[in-house]
Amino acid sequence: MTEKDLKALLSDMSLKEKIGQLTQLDASCFSEEEGPVTGAETELGFSAEDFPYAGSILGVVGAEQIEKLQKKCMEKQPHHIPVLFMADIINGYRTVFPIPLALGCSFEPKEAKEVGDVMAKESAAAGLHVTFAPMVDLVRDARWGRVMESTGEDPYLNAQMAAAMVQGIQGEAADYDSHLGACTKHFAAYGAPTAGREYNTVELSERTLREDYLPSYQAAIDAGSAMVMTSFNTLDRIPATANQWLMKDVLREEMGFQGVLISDWNAIGELITNGVAEGKKEAARQAIQAGTDMDMMSGCYMSQLENLVQEGTISEDSIDTAVLRVLELKNKMGLFENPYRSAGTDSEEKNILTEENREAARKVAADTMVLLENKDHFLPLKKEEKVAFIGPYAEEKRMLGAWSFFANPEDTVTCREALEEKTENGVFAKGCGILNPGQTVYGFRFNMTNEDSEEDTEKMIQEAAEEAAKCEKAVLFLGESCLQSGEGGSRGDITIPEVQKKLLRAVAQANPNLAVVVLAGRPLDIREIKEHAKAIVYAWFPGTEGGHAIADILYGDRNPQARLAMSLPWCVSQVPVFYGEFPTGRHVEDGEQIENRFLSRYTDMPNQPLYPFGYGLSYTEYSYGEVQADKQEFSAGESVQVWTTVKNTGNREGTETVQLYITDECGSVARPLRELKGFQKVTLKPGEEKKVCFTIEESMLRFYRADMKFAAEPGTFTVRIGADSRTENRVKIYLK
Repeated sequence: MTEKDLKALLSDMSLKEKIGQLTQLDASCFSEEEGPVTGAETELGFSAEDFPYAGSILGVVGAEQIEKLQKKCMEKQPHHIPVLFMADIINGYRTVFPIPLALGCSFEPKEAKEVGDVMAKESAAAGLHVTFAPMVDLVRDARWGRVMESTGEDPYLNAQMAAAMVQGIQGEAADYDSHLGACTKHFAAYGAPTAGREYNTVELSERTLREDYLPSYQAAIDAGSAMVMTSFNTLDRIPATANQWLMKDVLREEMGFQGVLISDWNAIGELITNGVAEGKKEAARQAIQAGTDMDMMSGCYMSQLENLVQEGTISEDSIDTAVLRVLELKNKMGLFENPYRSAGTDSEEKNILTEENREAARKVAADTMVLLENKDHFLPLKKEEKVAFIGPYAEEKRMLGAWSFFANPEDTVTCREALEEKTENGVFAKGCGILNPGQTVYGFRFNMTNEDSEEDTEKMIQEAAEEAAKCEKAVLFLGESCLQSGEGGSRGDITIPEVQKKLLRAVAQANPNLAVVVLAGRPLDIREIKEHAKAIVYAWFPGTEGGHAIADILYGDRNPQARLAMSLPWCVSQVPVFYGEFPTGRHVEDGEQIENRFLSRYTDMPNQPLYPFGYGLSYTEYSYGEVQADKQEFSAGESVQVWTTVKNTGNREGTETVQLYITDECGSVARPLRELKGFQKVTLKPGEEKKVCFTIEESMLRFYRADMKFAAEPGTFTVRIGADSRTENRVKIYLK
């Protein structure tokens, strides 16, 4: 349909139809047989007869179901306008990849793009049009459960991964026939809730917002993201969904976003509980005037916008602007010509959970697992060694993460299944449940409860310790429940459950030759694990092929190469903790023996995290040469080449992630101690070395100065190149 045809359609629509296009309803509002469900009328505030007017529906999946509902809605819609079907496909539809935070640890945008591509093709075959992904919120507080959806704590890395995910989801040329529209979320700064508590307020300076939080959204927009979702939080004490400065001045004017802006679930209605709107009518007015195009499940637009137009409070032109964006998206996706696109049961069979997709998931999962400890080369295991594989995750299928709504856990390869393919010398014991006895964690589509009694648990722990004592080595599979992270998964205690600690202590006492595999959706406090384990593999929630990937790592068929995208705290009291902190007037480095009490430090624990951003080990070792530069001074318009030589000093091939950090030594405002500005992966055979070179340009040194202009300032910069954010391998350069 041409732009002229779209505008002609818009002009012929009634106001009620237009408002319907700006309304998104949940699948629960429709039954498969009868259509609209009248029970939802009371909550939404408008008649179920108007439900088919909704421009989009979320939560329906499956080609057959979507085709039926599309037909019903189009028949009742006066202009037979097709519906957009959306869902939360975060790290996979049926083939589930590692959670996004794990994906960040790959430091590999190409893999992020591949993940987006696979999950989009599977979802498109199932009839979906848009996914509410990627989540590009910067995260630095491990208490917040939704850190699992982000790619980490660093603005540069997040931006690289955000762009790659959008490109993967939407296809090379936004080929929506076999891909999806991306909906970048949550705009803006949703990843910085006060105290790490879900849906809490956000307090950020404008400079921090612009320098640290906005770059990843900008990268996703520049990559062509079809949609953006507003965040629940307030910013400058104004809820994002009603924040005109944020949505119009920043998102639309400055960042150049031209797509559809949708609220999060009931976010417009929550303007009332936020205390900025007295009722649904005022909430609808604030949201539409802020530029929020689509109302997800509050009913405010459908029940209130018509009255607001008729009384002259808002203009119909503002409605038309939003509706045209929605129609343009439907047109780009080809829905006016083919409302069902490439969906179909045949397409589902050909594209979903294929062996090719499984292989991709297995590789990506292995590439995201971080080797944190490996004392005395404890790993990899040898197939002839007798090993006790113990713990609640040894045979657990729910390793998918909290957002894998549409996957079947039965498709997951467990650790036991994979390990039995590797060796005949393994013995297995559960040891305990994931949760403490009697504990229940509530989720969206299912709950998890440990129904084991205290007595049965003690017996299982004892039996596991006895098995461990009979073996040369033991490997424990520990972690948090998949429902303990994700939305609504904020935690004040970010250690593993107490019952697992008991198992850890018992097994470690029975056999000190112990490795631990940690499965989690967030950085946990693993001090006690570190105390007992000779090797630690942080596997996150690795997805459908997680068992195979873990077994590949443990037995050395894959050499670990991942690096932490989010620091692991020493304890919860440190958070938010991140590498890019600022110097203070009384800065002190950990380990400095200074008697002066009046310094920026804790008196009972270190300032630094247990494991920092960018950290990770390999089954081989690397050495770095000195950092060198081709010139010491340069001006705007010029560049500096900096390099180091990386050598594989071990005895097997490996891939090293070489990281570039820059420190602005003095500015008109305080500058971070260091900032990631680049990374490269190099694969080296034993004894091989390569020169790794980075180009530094003046644009990389820009920041929001004291006058709020985004520009670099002349001065000295320290350039560091190394294996993680703690590297001191450096050279100084000067910008004239």
